[in-house]
Amino acid sequence: MRYPIQTILMALTLFYIGKNSFRNIALILRTVMNIPVSHTTISSWCTRFAPLFQSISLELIPLLNFSSDEWHADETVVKIAGVKHYIWFIIDSETRFVLGYHLSPHRDSSQAFSLFHSLSVPGKPQAIVTDRYSAYKGPIKSLADVRHIRVHSFADDITNNLIECFHKQFKAWYKTKQGFCSFDSANNLIAFFVFFFNFVRPHSALNGLTPAHVAGLHLSPKRKRELFLVA
Repeated sequence: MRYPIQTILMALTLFYIGKNSFRNIALILRTVMNIPVSHTTISSWCTRFAPLFQSISLELIPLLNFSSDEWHADETVVKIAGVKHYIWFIIDSETRFVLGYHLSPHRDSSQAFSLFHSLSVPGKPQAIVTDRYSAYKGPIKSLADVRHIRVHSFADDITNNLIECFHKQFKAWYKTKQGFCSFDSANNLIAFFVFFFNFVRPHSALNGLTPAHVAGLHLSPKRKRELFLVA
């Protein structure tokens, strides 16, 4: 590896937390840390590390405990090469952990089914909360003994706005990227965002913990280094 893993992780963190383009991150690394790296190299790090972060996530999820009674699902619009697409998310109400997501060119029941098929967590909640969009009815009905709570608007009830708050964070990050250029790159960058949201970024609503930490993940510093070095 030409660059130290710490340099790569710093660049990826800057891409996640700030309104930074790849060019700006390259400038920061060069002027602040005297590390010459091109913006195309930083872009390639995102492309390379996103699927590897997904693999790490799949390895760690079985160590987590999702005992929440409710999951929340919703979809929002993103643009890929100027064309409207939909990103579907489902999160755990207690830990705020993003349980699954699905990117699609259109919005219907089959895509809602795909969202639930994307889940890699064991078990199921007592209830799933959505808005009144009818596409969710079939997929949730297929889950035995899971109640479907349909609300008129997530803003109407403070207990049902978790996914709306998440969408605000996602859209704030997405807008700084000025859209996505291709379906594959969109999937990679969304996977990158979800990994950092779940495992890296502390959340004020969780008393400064990550969703994974709230769900019971406790890794030694040595194990953390091992995971990132594998990546």
